[in-house]
Amino acid sequence: MWKVIKNRIEQGCKTSKYPRVPINLYHRYRGRPVVNEDCPMAVVEACAACCPQEAIRAGERCIDLGRCTFCGQCETVADGAFVNFSQDFDMGAVSREDLITDGNLPDLAGHAKTHFKKLFGRSLQLRQVSAGGCNACEADTNVLNTPFFDLSRFGIDFVASPRHADGIHVTGPITKNMRAALLATYEAVPSPKVVIASGACSISGGPFWGSPEIVGDLNSIIPVDLYIPGCPPHPLTTLSALLAFFK
Repeated sequence: MWKVIKNRIEQGCKTSKYPRVPINLYHRYRGRPVVNEDCPMAVVEACAACCPQEAIRAGERCIDLGRCTFCGQCETVADGAFVNFSQDFDMGAVSREDLITDGNLPDLAGHAKTHFKKLFGRSLQLRQVSAGGCNACEADTNVLNTPFFDLSRFGIDFVASPRHADGIHVTGPITKNMRAALLATYEAVPSPKVVIASGACSISGGPFWGSPEIVGDLNSIIPVDLYIPGCPPHPLTTLSALLAFFK
């Protein structure tokens, strides 16, 4: 017992002080893109041609964050004349259209449904549903339960049963084999409930976009309340979106 107390004193508190204190990520992290609206159209089209996800459309100076996997290919064209990725991890959105952007996103807190706090109080219970993903999104979501992030201190927890949940947190491209299970989980959550589409796969299909074996768009089968882009979304992207939208 004394050894435990001694270690605790020596190690101190390992929990991040975010959001009260800003946090800086590793310099190689690719966050919200910054688009140069004055970039020559020829460079834009070159970026569109090299984008494996078709997240950049020829003739349009914008990026679809719902499809983007943040591979950085577009940033290498013309030394980033069209796109540069910032370290801003705050990328949550309430509508699919908001994710087609020049880098600017509406204030998430201002668009949050104000009745959520009245319905759920200071506690939010979510059921994680992995609908055929590669496990990257799930792994980075699980990180939120570590001492560094300590998600529970905000009153947010992931629960084992949808019967105990206020909503579902969906990752993966929603394969045909997972569609029925996802819908059954959604139906099992008591109303009122919320739906979160996390990661490029659940938003648009991600790297599996265009495959006939996936749904690839969660909103096409159940209404989505919150979108969290990324491949996978950084834990801080998920945390900031949850706090801004629900808290």
